[in-house]
Amino acid sequence: MASYHIETYGCTSNRGESRRIERALRDGGHHPADGPEEADVAILNTCTVVEKTERNMLRRAQELQEQTADLIVTGCMALAQGGQFREADVDAQVLHWDDVPGAVRNGECPTATPDAEPVLDGVVGILPIARGCMSDCSYCITKRATGKIDSPPVEENVQKARALVHAGAKELRITGQDTGVYGWDDGERKLHELLDRICDIDGEFRVRVGMANPKGVHGIREELAAVFRDNEELYNFLHVPVQSGSDDVLGDMRRQHQVREFVEVVETFDAHLDHWTLSTDFIVGFPTESEADHEQSLALLRETRPEKINVTRFSKRPGTDAADMKGLGGTIKKERSSEMVDLKMDVVGAAHESMVGERHEVLAVEEGTGDSLKCYDEAYRQVIVTDADERGADLGDVLEVEVTDAERVYCFGEPV
Repeated sequence: MASYHIETYGCTSNRGESRRIERALRDGGHHPADGPEEADVAILNTCTVVEKTERNMLRRAQELQEQTADLIVTGCMALAQGGQFREADVDAQVLHWDDVPGAVRNGECPTATPDAEPVLDGVVGILPIARGCMSDCSYCITKRATGKIDSPPVEENVQKARALVHAGAKELRITGQDTGVYGWDDGERKLHELLDRICDIDGEFRVRVGMANPKGVHGIREELAAVFRDNEELYNFLHVPVQSGSDDVLGDMRRQHQVREFVEVVETFDAHLDHWTLSTDFIVGFPTESEADHEQSLALLRETRPEKINVTRFSKRPGTDAADMKGLGGTIKKERSSEMVDLKMDVVGAAHESMVGERHEVLAVEEGTGDSLKCYDEAYRQVIVTDADERGADLGDVLEVEVTDAERVYCFGEPV
């Protein structure tokens, strides 16, 4: 797991985003460092209120890149003027707030604590369904902390989900190191069965399924897609991290799946669902990645067109097999990362732009900037509703909205 240093500038909203990032990092097993020099990764949450502030943000980013191994820039300036960091030759990943925890993870599985229990956070219920995974990725240190998959019985998880709903949860987030292998320790994959049972719980709520590696999903792809199709409680959202478009690199990563299996998962969900979101991850600059391998990753992104994409520059984790490999130069990783991020933003932006003029039913899940609410549609695409108090909208409400405008990673909606 990584050590991190986070700095926040600007308004109360920015500080709230930093708290949310830090909570996700700590929940994932990461820990704060004693300053940027001691950190595996530094996170700069920026402000852009006036020109002087912008200059200060650029100067601080330049300082941090010299003090830490990896730098992530997020926040208002990153979203509005991210190109300025490239123009200033700042060696950093420029990311939306929501993408920061995934980037820090460096492709590793999220890590639950041994005593992980359901948590109600506002109207969001977080349900860890299992601990551990079935993978042995060469770059991942998480496995040393979690071990093999340990799956509680379906009924036990259903009872925990029911308790969260009765306590007021309007969104259930199913989490785990690899939700797709839930039940493998009992000799049978059971994620589709668990989800079907959870959706039968009385109440009005939605369910988001957390990360599931392609290998685990592939074997139950037909059953799983059918459960998504038949249960409107499930967000039509699937996070399957492919990590590379090259079978050679996947083999060196020991990822267990091949590109063909990932594509077959996507094709199966395409056949069952009209409106759904594919989320995936790519690691850029793995030590054995050639230019041809990188081009294969870009080609896979263009082919499958995920609407949420985490792009991470490879960094070595101590004690892993990949840490002993001769790495690629920082310039190569930076150039490949920039190329993939540019393509990512084109693909994601086009997906959100296509929603303008459509009507969707959204669930208000989190408070946004000012008097706004972060809502999610049936496919877990983020839709911002502004002037929430004036409209009488509150957390947990289900709203029908017309999408009126789109940014690259979210939309704006007007209640109708």
